[in-house]
Amino acid sequence: MKRKVSFGVLVFPGSNCDRDCFEVIQNVVDQKASYIWHKETQIKNVDVIVIPGGFSYGDYLRCGAMASVSSIMPALKDFALSGGLVLGICNGFQILLETGLLPGAMQRNVSLKFICKDVRLRVEANDSPFSNKYNINDEITIPVAHHDGNYFPPVDGSTASKSRKLFSYIDNPNGSFDDIAGLTNEQGNVLGMMPHPERCSEEVLSGSDGLKIFESLIYYVQNS
Repeated sequence: MKRKVSFGVLVFPGSNCDRDCFEVIQNVVDQKASYIWHKETQIKNVDVIVIPGGFSYGDYLRCGAMASVSSIMPALKDFALSGGLVLGICNGFQILLETGLLPGAMQRNVSLKFICKDVRLRVEANDSPFSNKYNINDEITIPVAHHDGNYFPPVDGSTASKSRKLFSYIDNPNGSFDDIAGLTNEQGNVLGMMPHPERCSEEVLSGSDGLKIFESLIYYVQNS
């Protein structure tokens, strides 16, 4: 029998998708899940870190800016730089950008309005820890809920050399550069994505297209 994969879910003041992620990990894919409070200074005995969506610290200054200097961040950076798997969802993506673990920045949606709806994505690669259960060019539907999801690369144009597009928007809802919906770092162990896979991991919740992201992580850890 394969061992269970251990997921740590970061929690900040204002996180509101932490329980959704915990539910999918523990009760849908039957793996280990634990919460990691933002004031902790160590990350131990976990295979994957999930940074959930929400409004960390009320999105004061910029989305993710205050979370990026919280007590847990040095440990998160060490975890990621040593090859640990990190999944940042929505606000989690914004936090990863603010910490520099992913390149670029987020701006307001081109509509200047909050967007909350299902969007269609295309899977650009399936040789990643986050997407190995998909096929290349699979079209999947995952919901978004954000006001600042308009991704822009670094001004020096270095995105192509330092990151990799894993998921793209088919009908870009926010103006994101190159239709980027999900982006990994150069090493491929850190993924930031604006759509919410945890909100579509059960058929009872109108679809399960996001489930394969969690299943991909489990497969990768158990077979590495």
